Amino acid sequence: MSLRDATIDRERRDLVTHQAMDESRLIRFVAGPDGAVAPDLGRKLPGRGMWVEASRASVDTAVKKNLFSRSAKAPLRPAADLSDTVESLLFRRCLDQMGLARREGVLISGFEKSAATIRSGKAAWLIEASDGASDGRGKLMALARHQTTKVCGVFSADDLSLALGLENAIHTVLLHGGRADRWTLEVERLAGFRSLRPAAWDTDHPGSANGNGSDEDPKDEPERAD
Repeated sequence: MSLRDATIDRERRDLVTHQAMDESRLIRFVAGPDGAVAPDLGRKLPGRGMWVEASRASVDTAVKKNLFSRSAKAPLRPAADLSDTVESLLFRRCLDQMGLARREGVLISGFEKSAATIRSGKAAWLIEASDGASDGRGKLMALARHQTTKVCGVFSADDLSLALGLENAIHTVLLHGGRADRWTLEVERLAGFRSLRPAAWDTDHPGSANGNGSDEDPKDEPERAD
């Protein structure tokens, strides 16, 4: 069963706000035998789950207010940097999903191919290297805005290249479908811990209020090696 299937129509109560939320918006934690608190992002570890909204502020609050111990009715010792651990694990899961997407043939790389896929309306996500050049990125982001394609800029070129087994991966798009749905669940949880777009992108393209850049069509842009 996929993470998406496991979260459909299921709600849990957030330790911090006590509000019932869909599981896709929460992080599951379990208590270890040594009193540690471990994130269970795949929701597979044994034991009673303790659920916290997928955000840095919520996890930090749960740690500072000793909410894990209250929930477990036992003394627990969550690490002070637990939210950093969750972020790192989510970051890795997103990259792993991208690697699977490429092997399944539903992730496209390269400037020209990415642009054509976005124009076709088949792209669910444009995933740009955070440290790529602003000119090509701005043009693809303009296309993405017109097609309502979501944009992610969390990963560096090195991150993408390693995950995808490519050299100098800069521009990638993820096609609509089941893999994109699963990746969306992961990356939206990651967004609670790290912004999906670097702040510098907004200053790169000051003509766009939301940082998407110029409306120029990139059809004349020379193809770049990814």
